[in-house]
Amino acid sequence: MGFQTKIQLIKRANSEQWYINLPSAIAQAMEFDRGEVVEWIIENKHKLILKRNKELSTEKKNFKRNLD
Repeated sequence: MGFQTKIQLIKRANSEQWYINLPSAIAQAMEFDRGEVVEWIIENKHKLILKRNKELSTEKKNFKRNLD
């Protein structure tokens, strides 16, 4: 099942910023944390891949589990 979202553009005098919002259901299913850094990879003009650093993600989750 997919989730649709709109691409937003904010134009300023000297720059542009493009935003893609991640639906809450996806963020929760992926167990993203606020401020987590991810990497965008362009596979082709029709597919953009969002990749998280597997090692950092695993270390962070293990750390969180040890705190519980």
